[in-house]
Amino acid sequence: MVDRLIFGPDAKSMIVTLLLIIVPVVIFCTNVARNLFDETSGNIAGYAVLMVTVVFTIYVLILLLLTSARDPGIVPRNLHPPTEEICYDSSASIDVGRQTPTPRVPPTREVIVNGVPVRVKYCITCQLYRPPRCSHCSVCDNCVERFDHHCPWVGQCIGLRNYRSFFLFISSSTILCIFIFAMCALNIKFLTDDYGTVWKAIKESPLSVVLMVYCFIFLWFVGGLTCFHLYLIGTNQTTYETFRYRGPERPRVYDLGCLNNFGEIFYSRIKPSRNNFHAYVQESERGFARGMNSGTYIGDLDGNRREKVEDDREIGGDLLKISQRREGEDA
Repeated sequence: MVDRLIFGPDAKSMIVTLLLIIVPVVIFCTNVARNLFDETSGNIAGYAVLMVTVVFTIYVLILLLLTSARDPGIVPRNLHPPTEEICYDSSASIDVGRQTPTPRVPPTREVIVNGVPVRVKYCITCQLYRPPRCSHCSVCDNCVERFDHHCPWVGQCIGLRNYRSFFLFISSSTILCIFIFAMCALNIKFLTDDYGTVWKAIKESPLSVVLMVYCFIFLWFVGGLTCFHLYLIGTNQTTYETFRYRGPERPRVYDLGCLNNFGEIFYSRIKPSRNNFHAYVQESERGFARGMNSGTYIGDLDGNRREKVEDDREIGGDLLKISQRREGEDA
């Protein structure tokens, strides 16, 4: 049960998404649906069109709220960072050819997942080794389990605990677009039968054509996104993994088979949040300064953070850019 509404730092962008959904639906209900109601002489079909539109829109808005206001799987910051180990760092050497031992936390370590060794990274900000499939979102400034991407349209990270509602939201929006498009086309057909020509029908109800164009454009976005995430679910991948780590040599450690992959998303219980949002905030015993002494310079950290923020925003907006950047780095 969600005990708190946990929005992302750019939650205000959700207002735009709400307007993109509500405004066309209001125009449809007050114009097109009313025309269809008159054409059907007020029988049950006219009521059904209006009721289906209203109920399904409310369903889409609820899914949007669940996606945006739920903890996506935030991993709490570690108040007791792991013990630093003595490592040899050539950059800190004084004499040429001599390495100076420097205490720092190893940047990676290996864990076994489904019998396959997986390398996990140490997060300097959260001062912990990230669980497998976890990544630090620089927009939200949190480590998120099963991080998929940061979605600016919902103003929240998409991760372990809200991925299901996110997929249902985009797929339901696709169905809503198809329904409104079909009903507008049906309205134009009825008007064409009444007035004799398509042109006269369009002049009689121009908003039907406007909604058809709007739904067609919007359908390319949400429909394409739905198909892409169907592929990701079927192969048990995330958007982040697909575009940041590409190559045939990378094994699919988490692939359980298509049916089991879908079952893992839709038929498994949502894990409880790791966070107690009712508790008081505790001050870290060691603080962020210790992580800064682990061999990372402030300038390097700021540069990596800026690049990470840009990558996270691009994954949520333009998936192609991040893949092209990685190809350039590999070259």
